[in-house]
Amino acid sequence: MRVLLTGASGFIGRHVLAQLALRGIDTVAVGGTRAAGFQGEFIEADLLQADACADVVGRAQCTHLIHMAWYAEHGQYWASPLNLRWVEASVRLVEAFCAAGGQHVAAAGTCAEYDGSVGYCREDSSPLVPATLYGVAKDATRRLLSPICDAAGVPLAWGRIFMAYGPGEDRRRLFPALADVFQGRRAPFGVNAGAYRDFLHVEDVARAFADLSCKAAAGSFNIASGQPIQIAKAVRSIARACGADPAPVLDLAAERPGEPHLLMGDNAKLLSLGWRPVHPFHP
Repeated sequence: MRVLLTGASGFIGRHVLAQLALRGIDTVAVGGTRAAGFQGEFIEADLLQADACADVVGRAQCTHLIHMAWYAEHGQYWASPLNLRWVEASVRLVEAFCAAGGQHVAAAGTCAEYDGSVGYCREDSSPLVPATLYGVAKDATRRLLSPICDAAGVPLAWGRIFMAYGPGEDRRRLFPALADVFQGRRAPFGVNAGAYRDFLHVEDVARAFADLSCKAAAGSFNIASGQPIQIAKAVRSIARACGADPAPVLDLAAERPGEPHLLMGDNAKLLSLGWRPVHPFHP
């Protein structure tokens, strides 16, 4: 087994890289920058360039592909036209990989593919009605990759990631931003305190993708804890860890029109592979 990993320097990708290393799996990382501390084989490439994907696949000579790369600039990716370019790049990459004799593809999707009003999301029955360009692009990518992989006889595992958190997060994301508030580094801001969200530690997310690849899984999988946490509880937990009062944030809390009260994933399919979360909720 030899894995080609895209997005290895990203928030989740660097943890996937670490999980593969722990399992002793030969890995080739590809991207614009080498992941910090990674001493293995690295191919510098811009996968958005039309000829880059075939070149990378030819040079890497890998049996498995874990595709994590995407545009993820905080606050910008929801509506960025770069989402469409990543759809194209993902198709080119998987086409090249399958044509070269690849054996398995695992790729990162998102809970934003679901109809957010459903609340409790099941992979094979909940409607896919994404409300953002990001969600539409991810869903379109899965729909395009599926027949490509099917035609080549290559199993495709599509992992819909719910709310990942943990080491390496952008400081503007919810948990780090709250920590900065309670440590006096930024002004308090309001949250949808009554809402419930499915938070999952990034190392558990990474282990899920490593499992999908190692076990040659096929189909769509929720990468989720299955245990929703009320945002108010998360606020209090972070405040307590910082020795601070949660009131400055909770006093600004308000329900946000258009945001679902509940967003969680049924993770039974992932559990059936033997995966279990090992990090209890602790932002």
